[in-house]
Amino acid sequence: VQLQASGGGLVQAGDSLRLSCATSGRAFGLLNLGWFQEAPGKERKFVAVISRSGGWAYYADSVKGRFTISRDSAKNTLYLEMQGLKAEDTAVYYCAASLRTGRPGISPDDMEYWGKGTLVTVSS
Repeated sequence: VQLQASGGGLVQAGDSLRLSCATSGRAFGLLNLGWFQEAPGKERKFVAVISRSGGWAYYADSVKGRFTISRDSAKNTLYLEMQGLKAEDTAVYYCAASLRTGRPGISPDDMEYWGKGTLVTVSS
C-alpha cells in the first residue's frame, strides 16, 4: 500500500485547510484509514480514523467539531477537512492505513502503512 499526503501549508489561526491522501496498491475498500500528527519534539498521535466503509469515524478530543475525515472510493483518496485551525494544530500530518479486520485503532501501532507527511503551520 502506498500513501501520498498533500495539502499542507502556512495558514493563520481560524483558517481552514483540506489535506488529501492518495492511496494505491491495494483495494481501497479493504483499508481502514487515519490521520496522525507529529508536532515538533512530540510523539506522533492520533487525529482521526475512518472505517473501510466510511460509515464510522472517530476523532481526538482536541479536533472534535473542527476536523472532518472522509474518503472517496472513486478517487481512492482520504481527506481531512480542518476548520478553525489553532496554533496548537501545527504539526506534520501523516495519513496511514491498515488491512487489519475490525474498526481502525487509534494508536500509531495499529497502522501498518504510512505516507510521507505534509506540514501544517498555523500562525497565531
